[in-house]
Amino acid sequence: MFYLSLIEHTLRLPPHILHLPVDEAIKSELETLFLDKVIAKLGLCISVYDIRSIKGGFIFPGDGASTYTVEFRLIVFRPFIGEIIVAKLKESDASGLRLSLGFFDDIYIPAHLLPTPSRFEAIPNTRNQGRWIWDFGDAEEAQSEEPRFVIDGSDPIKFRVDSVIYPSIPLEQPENSKPFAPMVITGTINYDGLGPVSWWEEAEMIQEDE
Repeated sequence: MFYLSLIEHTLRLPPHILHLPVDEAIKSELETLFLDKVIAKLGLCISVYDIRSIKGGFIFPGDGASTYTVEFRLIVFRPFIGEIIVAKLKESDASGLRLSLGFFDDIYIPAHLLPTPSRFEAIPNTRNQGRWIWDFGDAEEAQSEEPRFVIDGSDPIKFRVDSVIYPSIPLEQPENSKPFAPMVITGTINYDGLGPVSWWEEAEMIQEDE
């Protein structure tokens, strides 16, 4: 999920931070440039781990800044395909689920990757909002007034990473479209042991009763 990535970058230090020690000024500028940013094929930058080397310090004519070539390591978030991660429910609508890790919110579980059979139950007077229900068990139980296997955000959700993509930046954003996400994770919970963690406690109890 988390990796150390070695990066070399030509860095311009603006004049207003040149009074700081060089290491401190460079780390501050690297954090401004990289933290909470997504680098395509690399992942989401979480932290500057360390600075391996600093070269240069040139001041070009007509420019009050100094320029360095810096080699440093970043901690990046980049889950691998098939990885199991635990997240919290952020949104639920007819298209599926959106999950959050707190520091990253662009995780989607589309309807076709929910447990089979599942159904969406809309909340009255809301815009496409509701909850998903897994109809596990016999038909009579599935239609009961209070279904057992509901995704309502009350407990963490365990999912498996199905894909990680880095969309190209669009030239135009359609009106009312979702904000652009530079990294999108698609997951599935359509396997044993996945979904809200309480489900499997319930499933074990059902099997024991049988």
